[in-house]
Amino acid sequence: MAFPTAVNSQITDSVTQVNTKVLGDAPAVAMGNLFVATGQALSNAAHNATNNQQQSYVTMQASTTQAVATLLAVDTASAGVATREVLGLV
Repeated sequence: MAFPTAVNSQITDSVTQVNTKVLGDAPAVAMGNLFVATGQALSNAAHNATNNQQQSYVTMQASTTQAVATLLAVDTASAGVATREVLGLV
């Protein structure tokens, strides 16, 4: 810096040191922000995986219930058709 200036040299030294500190802290702050963002993204991914697993269990249970109901109804339907044919109602 050019000397002498209209500003006290202690002020210019203080401002220079603060600017140097800010520049020195920037990489650490950036890495901290990256770690926080990564942690939030991973926790969201884990939460979504758990929720999707729970929802798939509900879907699979409904599918199994429908399949069992269909299997039980096939026997009743075929017995009804056979009875109708035996009785000559066709």
